[in-house]
Parts: sequence; C-alpha cells; structure tokens
Amino acid sequence: MKDKLETILATIFGLIFIGLSLIVAFETVIRKVFNVSMQGADELGGYALAIGSTLAFTVALLGRTHVRVDVFFARFPKRMRTTINWLSAVMMMAFALLMALLGWNSLVDSYEYKSVSQTPWATPLVWPQSVWVLCLAIFAIACTVYAVMSTAWLLQRRWQKIDDLLAPKSTQEEVSEELEDLQARSQDEAAPTLTAGSNERGAA
Repeated sequence: MKDKLETILATIFGLIFIGLSLIVAFETVIRKVFNVSMQGADELGGYALAIGSTLAFTVALLGRTHVRVDVFFARFPKRMRTTINWLSAVMMMAFALLMALLGWNSLVDSYEYKSVSQTPWATPLVWPQSVWVLCLAIFAIACTVYAVMSTAWLLQRRWQKIDDLLAPKSTQEEVSEELEDLQARSQDEAAPTLTAGSNERGAA
C-alpha cells in the first residue's frame, strides 16, 4: 500500500512538471515566432512549484529519501538513534498539521474574499489553493500515521520497527535497491528476445 501510494504521488509530481515544461516551451515558441504571449506561464509555474513541492514532502517521507545530517547520529547508541527517529516523526507530524491548518485558513480567506491572482488571467485563488491544501492534508495524514505507529512501537520497545519505518535509507540499502532494479530491467529486456528466439525455432 505504501509503495503504491508513493508511486502514484511521484507519478503525479512528474506529470505536473512535464506539463509545465511543455507549456513553457510552447510559450517560448509562440513568443519567438509570432511575437505573442499567453501571459500565464509564470503563474502556472508558481502553482506547479507549490503543489509539486508539497507532494514531494510525502514522497520523501514514504520513500525514506529525506536528508539527515548524520555525522554524529551514526555514532549514537542504537536506542538513542531510535528515540531520535521517533522524535523526528512526532515533530514532523506537528509541522505537517500546522502547515495544513495554515493552508486551510488561507483557502478559507481566499474563498470568503473571492481573491484572484494579480495576473491577466485573474485566476480565482481558491482553485489552485484547493489542490495545494489537499496535498498538505495528505502529508499531514501520512505524518500522523507514522507518528502514531512509531509511538506504539516505542511503548512496545520494538526498536527495529521504528528504524525500518523512519530512518533514512543507508548507502547499502540504496545500492541494493539500484541493483535489484537493474536486474529486473535486464530480465524484462531479455524476455522479448527469448520469446522471439523460441518463435523462430518453432517456425523452422
């Protein structure tokens, strides 16, 4: 479930910026060739950055790809490292809930005052902010689930469970994942070749 959600969010993240790059390229071409402008690429870029970066928060959390300065962390005793991992989950939950609350307040204000962007498009801000707040809510929910799970495991003294859930990936884990991915792709590429060879022998 976690891997599937991570894949979905990462795909959406990628599609957002692929779409934005196409819009920027189109804007550049028509401005150069026809000397006209859509006058909206900058605005869309701001929305894409806000929404995409918020999605990236959740992707980094689920994939354990967040960055941590561990010059001293790796030297701490295991139980102390686990406690720090748990504390980071609780603090991340508090941060995510605060961001979701502030985002919701901003959305409500935009709705009540019928705020629009200060661009030629005059986009109602409630539209992009709704998507942004939804992404913040997803991040807050994920952080809350992680904090609750890690707290339960802390009370049960299941230290390894907490580390497996929260600790950033080690270099060895990243290398192992890359090797497994490379092996899987090699097998996928070899399968059509083997099938074609079997068909040729059958035809002969």
